Amino acid sequence: MSLNPGIECVVVETGPKPTGCVVWLHGLGADGYDFVPIVKELEQMGLPDTRFVFPHAPKIPVSINGGYVMRAWYDIKNVDLQRQEDEGGIRQSQATIEQLIGDQIELGFQPERIVLAGFSQGGAITYQLGLRTAHKLAGLIALSTYLPCEDTLDHEINPSNLGIPVLAAHGEQDNIVLIERGEKAVKLLQSKGVEVQWHTYPMAHSVCGEEVVEIAEFLKRVL
Repeated sequence: MSLNPGIECVVVETGPKPTGCVVWLHGLGADGYDFVPIVKELEQMGLPDTRFVFPHAPKIPVSINGGYVMRAWYDIKNVDLQRQEDEGGIRQSQATIEQLIGDQIELGFQPERIVLAGFSQGGAITYQLGLRTAHKLAGLIALSTYLPCEDTLDHEINPSNLGIPVLAAHGEQDNIVLIERGEKAVKLLQSKGVEVQWHTYPMAHSVCGEEVVEIAEFLKRVL
């Protein structure tokens, strides 16, 4: 399903009249179908009727993978993730997802009924957009990720988003995005007064069942 000219999406609705919307961004090399199976699990945990929108990132050459073309929200040039950061690519995806959220608002969802979620690279875009957007969203879910464009956050953050609830989670054995990067993001946001709920799990760069339970509880609370 194409909601705007720049982005293809998978859309799943858990009931005939969804009252909330979750825009969920996948990680590097995956696609919009990656987190579709989680919808059934969340539904079984009592989530109200919800629209889930899973956009596909564009296919671009990724430097760290030898220029191999894959779905990515931006280029990664260094395992450090912050050195040689692809700020242009990050901001382009930020604008694309901003438009996608605008599409959901046009379809009748109030901004305060929309949650932005993301895993890994998708989580980085969730932080990037969720703290800067003019819309007051219901909440952010940032899984196994880090905070991009840190240097510009202070003067770009939307003050009305300082009160946004954030669920951040990370694997203790993550060797792709080190847990220290996740902790650093959480501490920085908490220092600005953002309400961050932080969870860690004995896993690698993935999602576990216990984490899905926390996601369900968070969504039920903010939606």
